[in-house]
Amino acid sequence: MSITPVLDRFKNRTVIVTGAGSGIGRATALRLLAEGARVIAADLSAERLDALSNEVDSERLIVVAGDVSSQADVDAIVTMAGGVVDGLVNNAGIMDAFLPTAEITDEVWERVFRVNVTSQMRLMRAVLPGMVEAGFGRIVNIASEAGIRSGASGTTYSASKHAVIGLTKSTALFYGPKGVRVNAVAPGAVITNIEAPFLSAWAGERLGPIMAATIPAPAQADELAASITWLLSEDSPNVNGAILMSDGGWSTI
Repeated sequence: MSITPVLDRFKNRTVIVTGAGSGIGRATALRLLAEGARVIAADLSAERLDALSNEVDSERLIVVAGDVSSQADVDAIVTMAGGVVDGLVNNAGIMDAFLPTAEITDEVWERVFRVNVTSQMRLMRAVLPGMVEAGFGRIVNIASEAGIRSGASGTTYSASKHAVIGLTKSTALFYGPKGVRVNAVAPGAVITNIEAPFLSAWAGERLGPIMAATIPAPAQADELAASITWLLSEDSPNVNGAILMSDGGWSTI
């Protein structure tokens, strides 16, 4: 599907995008750049960011390699914005190997929550004071189909994305009156390079038939970028605290 950017929709705005080296984050960074934004693109992989820089070659693209689960790296990402952040896309995330509850290790649980939830909180915590002072801010968190149903992932990932939805709604409640809109996009299946192996025989037996029978055709990353940039833009002026299901209708099944 060809999606046409909206010229200058984000002109003179600075937007942080995490997980920008590939998949949904990369597609979102490219769309924002095409629509005039200054983009702080953060990713764990310096190589992917180098490839993005080589492709775009724009002074409005600033890349920061780092781990969003590290407070020091979160601080570095925000510092690179230069003091003004108009928008934030909390996209970075990892899966959980579809482990059911009895098979979860502490390492998996803690790592997934650090990346999927704590990093989002820390980045919002860092940019919100400036947004409140300016009376303007747009935040989009990436949730998941797994944040509303139990048949889309392992237990840890599902719990983390339920937490993202709660984090989004609560933040929207507190800061909506200050001019900051906070929403989430909940993707279903998307063609990206995120690793999602089935490491549990029971998960494969239990979830495999459910997913095979219900998942619509996977979306392209550009389609998710369209949903994300709509929420960041002034084309969604009355939308705050919403969870936008961008899942091809999976949530209706």
